[in-house]
Amino acid sequence: MQLLAVPMASSGGGGITLLLPLILIVGMIWFMSRSQKKQRQRQADTVAALAPGSKVITTSGLVGIVEETDDEYVTLEISEGVLVQVVKGAIGRVVPEEDAAAEGTADESTDEDAADDSTRVDVPDTGRDKADGKVQDTPTLPPTHTEN
Repeated sequence: MQLLAVPMASSGGGGITLLLPLILIVGMIWFMSRSQKKQRQRQADTVAALAPGSKVITTSGLVGIVEETDDEYVTLEISEGVLVQVVKGAIGRVVPEEDAAAEGTADESTDEDAADDSTRVDVPDTGRDKADGKVQDTPTLPPTHTEN
């Protein structure tokens, strides 16, 4: 038996094929860090723009109005007379004034509807309005299962 040595075909540009995945990985890391940098800058701008009277939402979902700010903390009024102190980094976003005004008008309309509803009482028909004054029993449905 005789073995023959056949030379392998050269693919040419072997260095480029090894370098291409490395370039793609470096590019992905650069784009991801750039988007994180933009997000940190937006957060810093939001925190810097805080002023007393602004309505904010924290990252944990707490909604309040800014009472005062200092270097590290923000004091929020979450309910009438209830003040909470949070770290500035916990401020997720500032609610724009037009959204706050729209919520205020919606709250007022529901308060008026609630006042009208409190004077109205819905009473179910009890069957007591018969001419002879007797109460008619409501029919009962047969049981849907049997007990053993």
